[in-house]
Amino acid sequence: MTFDFHVGTSPLLVSMPHVGIDLPGSIAERMTDQARLIADTDWHIDRLYDFLDDLGASVLQARFSRYVVDLNRPPDDANLYPGINTTSLCPTDTFDGEPIYRAGQEPSALEIAERVSAYWQPYHNQLEAALSGIKAQHGYALLWDAHSIRSEVPRLFDGRLPDLNLGTANGNACPGKLATRLEIIAKSAPGYISVLNGRFTGGYITRHYGAPANDVIAAQLELTQASYMEERHPFTFSDKKADKLRPVLRELLDTFVGWTPG
Repeated sequence: MTFDFHVGTSPLLVSMPHVGIDLPGSIAERMTDQARLIADTDWHIDRLYDFLDDLGASVLQARFSRYVVDLNRPPDDANLYPGINTTSLCPTDTFDGEPIYRAGQEPSALEIAERVSAYWQPYHNQLEAALSGIKAQHGYALLWDAHSIRSEVPRLFDGRLPDLNLGTANGNACPGKLATRLEIIAKSAPGYISVLNGRFTGGYITRHYGAPANDVIAAQLELTQASYMEERHPFTFSDKKADKLRPVLRELLDTFVGWTPG
């Protein structure tokens, strides 16, 4: 399996497309030593969100690294942020612009298509099926796309990123009233800086599946890794930081799962 899926009881589905750390041997052997550290992973997101069972959430987690294929990019590799530097469907360089593959070992167009079929498509098939099942049971579905990133990545954004980056595809994936409630919670959290639809407005998953008119409401949360872990190798989880952050996450998710359309 290329993912892990847990079936819940509530209308909430939490997607973790970048938490995977596995690398197929045929890919890993072509990568640089630095790339095999898979530094751009959304480290420990599953551990941070350790309260999801309490919410009755269904949870979908990728097993394989985003370096294999990025599950939060469109299959045609269209740039989600035109005019802004970002990484691709099958990235060939890291967030810092360092090569992922040894010279001449980058994936071909045929290999990229094979990776989409083998890794990208199964995740999205499961995501779509889970949302359909939740809608059939509850009449609507709530999709939370959980992410994290280093607080400073000069290649992708200037300065330091806010700690809590909520994205609703600029209002297209989530009703404005719900987004405002989430924004108030984030802005009220002591010790954290937050923004709604700032640098990260939501990736492919939020944009593609979020459709309030079709009773699927979606939001993305991009956390700074500095808020719950050490951002440099060996990427150590911090219980002290996580214990401070979790009540904020829990309030956000309580509010999100408590929403009913209409």
